[in-house]
Amino acid sequence: MSPALDGSRPAEILLVEDNENDVILTREGFRRSKLLVNLHSVRDGVGCMEFLRREGKYADAPAPDLVLLDMNMPRMNGREVLEAIVADGKLKHIPVIVLTTSVAEQDVCQMYKLRCSGYIVKPVDFERFAEVLRRFADYWFTVVVLPPGQCR
Repeated sequence: MSPALDGSRPAEILLVEDNENDVILTREGFRRSKLLVNLHSVRDGVGCMEFLRREGKYADAPAPDLVLLDMNMPRMNGREVLEAIVADGKLKHIPVIVLTTSVAEQDVCQMYKLRCSGYIVKPVDFERFAEVLRRFADYWFTVVVLPPGQCR
């Protein structure tokens, strides 16, 4: 059962985002959603993979229920991260939602071909962005049944 459905623990979300302002806006958007969520963030794809694999400083990191992935980042971009997640038998069950500014049809197609679970374009206006996050959180944590811990 999804963590938000039974209320036993907060949903663990990993935000992979190199823009600190977007991290702040995302935190505020989830705070406004009033759902029980722990938002963890890393600045690039290398950090994402270290977090997911619990390497180095992330050895005690919780297993995320969901990854929010920016596409354009330094060191390892969103496409490379998604490829690595899908190729890893221990990680491929984790839903990955692309959260980006790109509306390019080729980006949308490519990320779905790589098996992303959803593609969200970040609105420029904060109030609209907060509403998008509220709807997103409501859907993913009150409607969708996420993979149970034993999938990990």
